[in-house]
This record gives sequence, structure tokens and C-alpha cells, in this order.
Amino acid sequence: MATTAELFEEPFVADEYIERLAWRTPGGGSRGGEAFDPKRLLEEFVNHIQELQVMDERIQRKVEKLEQQCQKEAKEFAKKVQELQKSNQVAFQHFQELDEHISYVATKVCHLGDQLEGVNTPRQRAVEAQKLMKYFNEFLDGELKSDVFTNSEKIKEAADIIQKLHLIAQELPFDRFSEVKSKIASKYHDLECQLIQEFTSAQRRGEISRMREVAAVLLHFKGYSHCVDVYIKQCQEGAFLRNDVFEDAAVLCQRVNKQVGEIFSNPETVLAKLIQNIFEVKLQSYVKDQLEEHRKSDAEQYLKNLYDLYTRTTNLSSKLMEFNLGTDKQTFLSKLIKAIFISYLENYIEVEIGYLKSRSAMILQRYYDSKNHQKRSIGTGGIQDLKERLRQRTNLPLGPSIDTHGETFLSQEVVVNLLQETKQAFERCHRLSDPSDLPKNAFRIFSMLVEFLCTEHIDYALETGLAGIPCSDSKNANLYFLDVVHQANTIFHLFDKQFNDHLMPLISSSPKLSECLQKKKDIIEQMEVKLDMGIDRTLNCMIGQMKHILAAEQKKTDFKPEDENNVLIQYTNACVKVCGYVRKQVEKIRNSMDGKNVDTVLMELGVRFHRLIYEHLQQYSYSCMGGMLAICDVAEYRKCAKDFKIVLVLQLFDTLHALCNLLVVAPDNLKQVCSGEQLANLDKNILHSFVQLRVDYRSARLARHFS
Repeated sequence: MATTAELFEEPFVADEYIERLAWRTPGGGSRGGEAFDPKRLLEEFVNHIQELQVMDERIQRKVEKLEQQCQKEAKEFAKKVQELQKSNQVAFQHFQELDEHISYVATKVCHLGDQLEGVNTPRQRAVEAQKLMKYFNEFLDGELKSDVFTNSEKIKEAADIIQKLHLIAQELPFDRFSEVKSKIASKYHDLECQLIQEFTSAQRRGEISRMREVAAVLLHFKGYSHCVDVYIKQCQEGAFLRNDVFEDAAVLCQRVNKQVGEIFSNPETVLAKLIQNIFEVKLQSYVKDQLEEHRKSDAEQYLKNLYDLYTRTTNLSSKLMEFNLGTDKQTFLSKLIKAIFISYLENYIEVEIGYLKSRSAMILQRYYDSKNHQKRSIGTGGIQDLKERLRQRTNLPLGPSIDTHGETFLSQEVVVNLLQETKQAFERCHRLSDPSDLPKNAFRIFSMLVEFLCTEHIDYALETGLAGIPCSDSKNANLYFLDVVHQANTIFHLFDKQFNDHLMPLISSSPKLSECLQKKKDIIEQMEVKLDMGIDRTLNCMIGQMKHILAAEQKKTDFKPEDENNVLIQYTNACVKVCGYVRKQVEKIRNSMDGKNVDTVLMELGVRFHRLIYEHLQQYSYSCMGGMLAICDVAEYRKCAKDFKIVLVLQLFDTLHALCNLLVVAPDNLKQVCSGEQLANLDKNILHSFVQLRVDYRSARLARHFS
């Protein structure tokens, strides 16, 4: 059986099991070999099967025995569990009974305690009343013998007794107990003074625990507020030694905030009272000294000080918001700030406007004085308005031209100063104005900026520049108006930047926004009209200068030379000078303007330039060589026109160049040239007018070919 058991291996596989049994049997390990003995193997298999059957029966009996044992133990365990459940139920019942008994006893104890308290409280009151009567009798006799009144170390007990006696004395009739009431009041006052003195001494010694004890006793006395006042006064001793009263106040409040909770039962009230004292005494006095000194004598310094002091006060208020000052500390601090500055903020904007007006006027006057310029009056109404309307409609100079000697009367330094003053005014306005008045005040400051920057400075410079533009037929005229345009354009950008950066945030959510935008639009449109007018007249002067150059330099013999075979020049002297002049003006226009304005002005100048050259060429007769020279001139004009970088201008000169070809083309080819791409769409009269300029136009052959 042991051998049979050895053949079982885990995991059990029947085929392997048979194989192992065959190998272990002598003569059964080599199938088909000489040692193979099938009978022996069969006998071994039969014996092994019998052994397995015996083993199976034995194991089966063992299993049955174990099952019976398991069933028996299960019954015993179930019985034991039932017994434990019964025991648990009994224990739970005992626990409930014990709990009820404990509750009953507790109720009895509480009831007994209430009864004892009911008996003891009247007894204690009676004892206390007896003691008070004893002390009251001492006041009646006029001699205080009790140790509590004579021993200075028992001042706390004495204070408690005298406080109660003082309350009792208030209820007694005056006519019978006036003397004793007076004595009690006197002792009450003496003890109160002693306690306050003790509190003061403890504070100087830095004994927080003693201060807390005395403050707790004084809490029931009328002089408790005086104790708080003493504490506040002593806290400030030596606290304001530096020049920065605001920083000193913040440090003091920070220190007291850490300490006051350890001393008083109502720390937030004491801290609030300290802050109120600092604002109403220290800060108010400091602000008054700083502002009253300059209020009437120096508006600039007054406004700077007011802004600085108000800003530092509000910053201090923000730091104090961290502390516990009661329910509505925001309103509390706002009222303190308002109490200090209300007399200064009521008329702030009037001072601001007055200062801004005088300061701006001084900046402008100082600039004109530096130029030795007496600012001329720009009249309004009546004849001046009539002149203005005529000038706008006719674009003619009315009145004599003014020689400005190249001065534009615009200064970026002046503009920066005016904008800086206005920027500071906007900042002060934002800080110092009441929120309801902020848009209105900001608009008034903006109006000052418009008056002095736009009207008194820019508009005056435009008017002076317009008056300085010479007539279009003036010779060697100096054209400075483009410099005015350039500087005015720069100033407009600065003005617009300040409008967006500093004014818009102040008025963005108010009805004043539309009013400011309209005012800005009106002033810009008004100035654009004058700029357009000045540019137009300047362009007329440029064309006038070109006319003078052409009239002085262009000769009739240029296009009809005496010796056709001896022409040595590529283009005429007039053309060279005109192109040189035009290039300078184009460069000046590009430097004076920006954006689309450059293209617009250059297009207008280019069109007028083309018209001038076109009309100029119509004044001469052209020989064959003269026509070639005219083509060379127009080619140079066209090269000059390329500098404009305007398509229309270049097209005009291309067409003019094509027209000049009619001056030299052979008569037989005239019709072919006229029907070319560049000339096909032109009016026949224009073509005819150019053909008529030829010296051989009268010949029958030419007339016949062109008809």
C-alpha cells in the first residue's frame, strides 16, 4: 500500500500513473523487448487494482467517521451559541435596569442640588447682605475699621464692596442719608482713582497680568472709560518720534492689537478708540499743519500735499482693516478720514481748476516769451467770422501774410508739460473726488486741457501758420506749414493717448462719456478743417514755385533749337530744377504726415503737378529735336512721379509721355500711335491739341494724315 501511495503525485494524471506502475514492474518496462513479460505485467495490474480497492474502502470509512464527528461538533457549537445568546439577553436586561436606576439616582441628585441651592442662595445673599450692612454701618458711624478698607493689598475686595454699596446708596432717600451717601461716593471715587493709578503703574512696568486684573475690577466702575483713556494715552508716549506719522501709527496699532486682547474684555472697542484718537488728534493736527501752510499761498504745493496726505491716510486705513474693530469697520474708518479732510475736499475741484488754469497759462506764456513773440488775438464774431467763412469756402488768404520766420509756434516740451499737469490733475481728481462727482470733475479738467492745449496752443499755431502761408504767386516762398502739420499730428497722438489712458477710466460708466467724446470729435474736426485748408494752400504755393521755376528757366528755343543737329543736353535746365524741387517737397510731405494722409496729399500734389506740366507743354511749338527733348523732360518728370508711389500719378505721366510721342512721330504713323493702348481712350481734341504744337503741323501732308 505504501508503494501504491508513492505512485500518486500531484497533479494526478492517469496515463502517467499507469506508465510509472509499468516501469516499476519487472518485465513490463520495454514493450516488444526480450525482457518484456506480459503475464507478469497483467498479474501486477490485478494485484494493484485489489490494493486500490482496499485503499478506497479504508479512506471511505475514515471519511464517514470524520463526517459523524463534524456533525456532532456542529450540534455542540449550536447549543453553545444558544446558551450565549440567552446569557447576552440576561446581561442586556440587567444593563437596562442599571441605566434606569442611575437615571433615577441622577434625577434625585439634581433635585437635591436644586433644593440645596435654593436654600444656600438666600443664605449666601443674607450673609452678603449682612456684610454689606456691617460695612454700611461703618460708613454711618464715620469710622472704617474693617481690614478690607485699611489693608491696601485687599483693594480688589474693597472695590467690589464699595461698588455694591454705591449702587445701594443710589436708592436711598437723600434727605435722610445724604451724609452716608456722600461718604460712600467719596470712597468710591478714591478707590476708583487708586485702581486707575494702579493700572497706570502696572502699564509702565509692563505687567500685563496686573493690568488685566485691575481692568476687570474697573469694568463695573464709572471710571472704566477713563482707564481706557489712560491706556491709550500711555500707548502713544514715545510712539511718534519719527517724521513719518503714518508709519508710526501703523506700527503702534499693530503692537497694541497684539496686547489689548490680553488686558481688556472688549479689545475691539479699545483698539477702535485708540485709532479714533490717533485720527482725531495726531493725524488731523499733522494734516492741518501741512495744508494750511500752503492753502492760500502755493496752490501747487497745497494740491500735492493734499493728494499725498489723503493717499497715505487711505493706505493706513487699508492696513487697519486687518484688525477687529467691530461690525462695520469700513464705515468707521471712512468717517474718520472724512472728518479730517472734509473741509479740504469740499472745494478741491475749484482749487484744482484754478491752479490748472493759471499753470497752463504760465507754461504757454513762458514759451511765447522765449520766442519773443507777442501772441496776437484771434478775433471772434462779426467781421472775423465772415472772413473765416469766406476763407473756408474760397481758400483765399484774407489779409496780409505774416512772416513767421520758420517758427511753427508748436512745442512738444510745452505739450508734455501741459499733459503732465493734466495727468496729475486726473490722478488727484480720481483720488480726491466723491464718486458721484468724479465724472463731472474729470470733464472740467478735460475742458481745461482742450482750452489750453487745443485752442490756445494748437489752434493758435494753425491760425498763425495759415496766416504765414504766402500767396501762390509768391517767389522763393518758404513753406513751413508742413512742419506745423507734422508737429500737430504728433501732438494729436499724445492728446489722444492721454484721453484714453487717464480720462476714459474716470468717465467710462457715466453720461459724461458721450459729452467728452463729442467735445473731442468737435475739436479734432475743427482742426482738421484748418489743416486741410493749410495743406491745400501749401500745395498751391508749391505749384506756384514750380511755375516760377518753369517761367524763369524754360526758354522757347529749348524745344525749337536753331541748330537741330547740335543739341547736347538730355533734358532742359527747367526740368532739372523742377524735379529737384518736387523731390524735396515729396520727402517733406512724407516726413510731416503718416498713414493714409501721406497718400492723399501726394495724390493731390501729383495731380496738380501733372496739370502744371501738361499746361506748360501746351505753351510751346516743337521741332523734331525739340519734341525729342520734351519727351526726355517728361520721362524725367515721370521718373520723379515714381517717388510719389501713387498709381494714378504714374498713370497720368505715362499718358503724358505717350502724348509727347505725337510731337516726333512720322506723319504716316500718327493714326497708328493715336490708336495705341495709352491714347485710344483720350478725347480726340486732346490729341489734336498736341499735334498742333508741331512746327510742321501746317503742312498739308500732316493735316491730311491726322484728319
